[in-house]
Amino acid sequence: MPADRARAAGRGSVVRVKCPSCRADDTRVVDSRVAEESTAIRRRRECLTCAYRFTTFERIDHVPLTVVKSHGGREPFDRAKLIAGLASATKGRSVDAETLEQLATTVEDSVRLAGSEVSSANIGLAVLRHLRAVDEVAYLRFASVYKNFDAAADFHRELELMEKDTAAT
Repeated sequence: MPADRARAAGRGSVVRVKCPSCRADDTRVVDSRVAEESTAIRRRRECLTCAYRFTTFERIDHVPLTVVKSHGGREPFDRAKLIAGLASATKGRSVDAETLEQLATTVEDSVRLAGSEVSSANIGLAVLRHLRAVDEVAYLRFASVYKNFDAAADFHRELELMEKDTAAT
């Protein structure tokens, strides 16, 4: 089907993918499936010139996320830095690496909803909100750094807040 007829049929734009074997740009999609936990589309393609079959993936290309620091500086969002902070808070606890990855994804997804720029304070609040459901001790560890605890009374106050929240739900 010619490119203009495909667009007119409501199928969007036609993508020309070169064959990795013979470099011809005449390929067809043989099969499409959702992949990578519904974050990508896997396509099996066949070259119409040499009959070579290969796989392509279509993924969302995220807009870069910028973190606005408390002092006003800006830096790119660093997922590894987020995971390192979570790993520190959960050190010695029974929280596996997969849970940390899922937590980082949840936090990143929630802060992306605010736009392409997010404050470091909002990231910290998102971590606290989600970390509490995973491990309360890790939550207190993270809160002690994030909220700059400097006395035992700060821990006591946070525990009281946690108890109030638990009683309200």
